[in-house]
Order: sequence, then structure tokens, then C-alpha cells
Amino acid sequence: MKSSAHSLFMCLAMLSASFTLHAAETASPVTAPYLLAGAPSFDRSISQFREAFNKDNPSLPLGEFRAIDSARDTPTLTRAASKINENLYASTALERGTLKIKSMQITWLPIQGPEQKAAKAKALEYMSAILHAFTPTFTKAQSQQKLQKLLAAGKNKRYYADTEGAVRYVVADNGEKGLTFAVEPIKLALSDALEGAN
Repeated sequence: MKSSAHSLFMCLAMLSASFTLHAAETASPVTAPYLLAGAPSFDRSISQFREAFNKDNPSLPLGEFRAIDSARDTPTLTRAASKINENLYASTALERGTLKIKSMQITWLPIQGPEQKAAKAKALEYMSAILHAFTPTFTKAQSQQKLQKLLAAGKNKRYYADTEGAVRYVVADNGEKGLTFAVEPIKLALSDALEGAN
């Protein structure tokens, strides 16, 4: 029990660290995009997402998400987490009231020893499945390839983001402290030139 509490605490500490992004050229922290006023949400609630994810990925179950009390929450945001195993967690930032997803994250806390390779492989399976769930136009193989490219580009970076269409992929690689992969919606806007032409 004490080990589980410690693991959950470590996961939440890592997630908190990944919520505050650090600009490359300044010392002051920058707010994570999904925390900004008016940040978009995906169309599905966490319950709808979890049900569909578990149906599509029976070998990668997500348990029920539990709310996390956080002084950093806003009146419009709720955070929740689900423990997958001792070193793998799913977490989410939700729109308060609707419980629609603003950010879906998988965090792997590396372990040492003979189980490390299998534990990392399981973490990558979950990350790829999350990517596929929010980018259904990708095949599972394309999702795995995209994840590998993102992880390579984000290696040893506290924050790396890449956008594709209306989705932002985020990698927070904290080395031995852990690896977080997130998927977030972004707002798409018409350019001023196109809006003026209409």
C-alpha cells in the first residue's frame, strides 16, 4: 500500500511538472495550452472515451479515472488519473461539468532490472493506442510509427510538441524520472486572408 501511494505521488508530481511548460529561451514558466481560457476539448467525455478505448483495446484496459484534488485546478478544469500498474498511469485534464477531455496523458515511471524492457514495451503500447484513439485515420502501425518519431524528437526534452490537424502531441521526457505522452485538441482558425475573402 505504501509503495502504491508512493508511486501515485511520483506520477502526480511528474504530471504537475509536465503541466507547467518551460519556454526554451526564458526562465519564466509558460502555461500549458490546455489550461488557457477557451482551450478546446475533445467531443467525448472521459467515460465515453474509456468505454470505447477498452472495447477497441481489450489487452490494454483503462480502469476508472479518479479525480485528483489540486490547488492548481481552475473553476473550469478537473484532473483525474487511473493507475494501470505500478509504473504506468493514465491521467487527464477534463472540462468541469461536461468531463470532456482537454488532455489525455500516459506516464511511464521507469523501473530498473530485468522487467524494464517489458515495462517500457507495455507503456509504448498504451501510448500508441492513445494516439490511435484520438487519430483514428491512422492505422495501428502508423500510430506506432508516429509515436516513435515523436519520442525520438522529444528525447531528453522536458517539453516537445507537434501538431497535426486539430491534434497536438506532447512528449515530456524527464529521463529516469519518467516519460509522459499526451494528446490534446487545438483550435483551428481560418487565416485572416480567407476570412476577409468571405
